[in-house]
Amino acid sequence: MAEPTPEATLRPIDEGAFGHAQARHLLWRAGFGGTPSQVRTLEGWGPSRSVDHLLNFKDVQGYPEPKAEDFDGTIMREPTEEERRAYRLAARNQDEDVLAKIRLERQRREQSDRGQIRNMQRWWLKRMIETPRPLEEKLTLFWHGHFATGYRTIENSYHMFMQNQMFRDNAAGNFGDLLRGIVRDPAMIKYLDNDESRKQQPNENLAREIMELFSLGEGSYSEKDIKEGARALTGYSFEGNAFKFREERHDKGAKTILGKTGALDGDGFVSAILSRRTCAQFIALKMYRYFVNDAMGVDEKGRRPETRATVEVVDELADTLIASKYDLKPMLRKLFLSKHFYDASNMGAQIKSPAQLVVGAVRSLGTPVRDMGILNDALDLMGQSLFYPPNVAGWKGGRSWINTSTLFVRQNIMAFLLTGRLPQGVDPSSESQPYDPMPLLAPLALEGSEAVKDPARVAGYLIRTLLPTIAGESYEEELRGYAKSRGNEVTPEVVTGMLALITAAPEYQLC
Repeated sequence: MAEPTPEATLRPIDEGAFGHAQARHLLWRAGFGGTPSQVRTLEGWGPSRSVDHLLNFKDVQGYPEPKAEDFDGTIMREPTEEERRAYRLAARNQDEDVLAKIRLERQRREQSDRGQIRNMQRWWLKRMIETPRPLEEKLTLFWHGHFATGYRTIENSYHMFMQNQMFRDNAAGNFGDLLRGIVRDPAMIKYLDNDESRKQQPNENLAREIMELFSLGEGSYSEKDIKEGARALTGYSFEGNAFKFREERHDKGAKTILGKTGALDGDGFVSAILSRRTCAQFIALKMYRYFVNDAMGVDEKGRRPETRATVEVVDELADTLIASKYDLKPMLRKLFLSKHFYDASNMGAQIKSPAQLVVGAVRSLGTPVRDMGILNDALDLMGQSLFYPPNVAGWKGGRSWINTSTLFVRQNIMAFLLTGRLPQGVDPSSESQPYDPMPLLAPLALEGSEAVKDPARVAGYLIRTLLPTIAGESYEEELRGYAKSRGNEVTPEVVTGMLALITAAPEYQLC
């Protein structure tokens, strides 16, 4: 008998079909999970109100907006004219004492900047954990992986902060605005060497990656389009912390890019890209993989004939994106309200990224954060160091997140959040920040006071609440056996032990 296929359209889910599992799925995919009580709230709201609440995140107050002064933008500042003169004079006079002081000051600034990027990693991780606007941070993380820029190459933490904030400001805004912003972004300009691009010798890196990785996909443009795009981006540079158009370096001649001809500059280049339906399809597919299912196989054009449902859904998403002139919100709303999004084949079909695992554990289980530095180090060990994507293509995601070493770290970090235990011993946070798991049982208590006293009912409830699919009776038996070995009573210690067993299950790695 053939496997049932998911609905091949974006028809909206029926109100009556939106239950506990669907609310949980929405919270994990459009954010980083939620507590059982939050899942219950969305279940009561129904799909439309729930999606609008998550998607209209700018209406949600209660968490401070990032400010320019949150970090020091002067650490890697350019030298003043006076400093340049002093350096030239010392070099001319071969004054090694002065030159050594200049080198030491440069090294001091670099060390300070490396310290700031570490603080920035913890700052962003804290935002993901604490924000009342989870989709905003989930989208910021998406754009960070899409327009991947690594600190190790640019060595300017403030430029990474500025880029991160641009992604946040435009998280569910207009893709065209993001594309126009990225060609003016100091971090990206430095990362792909466009600050060295001039009309006499255009650098093709930024033009190539914009078309191949950021907007169209391989095979949707020609080498001539790349060369012409590079000419359009000549003179796009930066000075200090701001974009600077160096007109004297810009090629003002006529160019033809993707069939559009004129004295095109960076905006003309972007407009030519946006005029192609391929661009809408590329972004729709990329967001589909991020929010719906990243395990689907594709051919060299990003499609497979046998995945008819996916092909038709992505086409419909692209249509919505084009109709809205690349505003992302209508497309996301249609997706999050669709039957396809909640199809059984798409629920529990994604492997949690390291950030999703750590942030989701704190947000859904209510564990203490304990030590942000340890959590940040764990992200690095699991393969997702914030502000350090592996290359311009970003993180591969999917099955690449899981191997023998990362699985070991995943289990250890869950044990740390639940108990404070580390492989090398017990962290002091286990006493200063004890974990109380009992609030997780609040929805179960609504079924009666006896429900939360019955280990068997607690075991079944925790499995249904915390795992994306029913994992089978074997897990319930294991949890009941564990409770029996601890006196067959429901205590904070017993519930924490049950949670440790659940979070060690393979299914817990899925969302």
